[in-house]
Amino acid sequence: MNRIAATVSRVANNTYSHTRRIMPEQPWWDYLESSFHKFPDDFELDIKTEAIVESTAWGDYLLRTVGSSLVGSLALPLSMSPGQIRRDQKMAEFYKGKADEGDPGSFFIPPDSAKIKIDIRSAGLLRFRPKDGECSLLSFESPFEPVNPSIRARYNQRKRNSRAWAQYWKHNDGPRPTIAIVHGFMADPYWLNRMFFALPWFYKQGYDILLYTLPHHGKRQSRFSPFSGHGFFAGGMGHVNESFAHAVHDFRVFMDYLESQGVTNIGVTGISLGGYTSSLLASVEDRLKFAIPNVPVVSLPDLMLEWFPMNTAIKAMLKITGTPISEFRHRMAVCSALTYQPRLEKNRLMIIAGAGDRLAPPKHARLLWDHWDRPNIHWFPGNHLMHLDQGKYLKEMAKFMRDIGFDQQL
Repeated sequence: MNRIAATVSRVANNTYSHTRRIMPEQPWWDYLESSFHKFPDDFELDIKTEAIVESTAWGDYLLRTVGSSLVGSLALPLSMSPGQIRRDQKMAEFYKGKADEGDPGSFFIPPDSAKIKIDIRSAGLLRFRPKDGECSLLSFESPFEPVNPSIRARYNQRKRNSRAWAQYWKHNDGPRPTIAIVHGFMADPYWLNRMFFALPWFYKQGYDILLYTLPHHGKRQSRFSPFSGHGFFAGGMGHVNESFAHAVHDFRVFMDYLESQGVTNIGVTGISLGGYTSSLLASVEDRLKFAIPNVPVVSLPDLMLEWFPMNTAIKAMLKITGTPISEFRHRMAVCSALTYQPRLEKNRLMIIAGAGDRLAPPKHARLLWDHWDRPNIHWFPGNHLMHLDQGKYLKEMAKFMRDIGFDQQL
């Protein structure tokens, strides 16, 4: 089988050591190896590049342990209480049935945006201040209702989460092609994503920018939430599934708004949890001109089994309840991109991944790459947060957008 020829940056001419396809036949939750979370993330690298990759990987191990401890101590106890486990077991058949259908339209129901009013206000003191445009804050009261009726009352208790938010950078002579950015877990500040993604540079290329806030983050988090994003994983399995349905729903409302303003080209990229969400959007929304998940995860159950010390509690819960990993995956497969065929052609898909990433391990990007029939992929020699040679993949993204004609509205 051919080596992975798409590796770039300082990983150029080096290869990921697993050349066989690791994406199994459907249903993937049954046929993906139960030890997937133990798969090594090895690359065939020269000595210098291997030293760079391994040194950055160790930074992720430390960060992963801290993050896992935070989620494990403040969020999982709420998701793994005896009462919540019983509720999740009662709801399991509902979500498994939706996954079995393999139809994203069955779970990700389009919004009725005609009845939704978008409010526009100043984006605040830390906003981007373009000379040839404006930066505003968009919001609306989301009419989203959880797909599973049995969870609606509990889910809707988080009132602040019901208002959707996005920061919008708009040229004065628009409409322009718009790049939508989806942030990572706990990483919602607009100024942080502005810096990390070099968004002023993309704006100067002529694109408008929409920075989308995921449910339970930023202004959407509960008032007494211990950290941004806490609510995403503090309500059990069904709550996580519905949070992704909510994320897709509200993103589509913003898409509808942009189209009502004359925008015809909208693409999405996102990092980490945002990478997971952007790959899911590519499975649901065919109006997108491109999707570029950055350091994505595709199977949350497998990720949780890898993150120490959180994985010890997860393994204990699975053992006590007699739940095999295939069943755990099946219950959450409804919100995984692996469950659906992408709605975009392969030439409109691109994946960014880090060779030293140990928060969103490379095997997840490889699994998505296989599932998407191996589109363009860019490996960089860094970890989850330290994207070495980032300038190269940002330029690759810009070239990718031009090559697919995304810039035709400029």
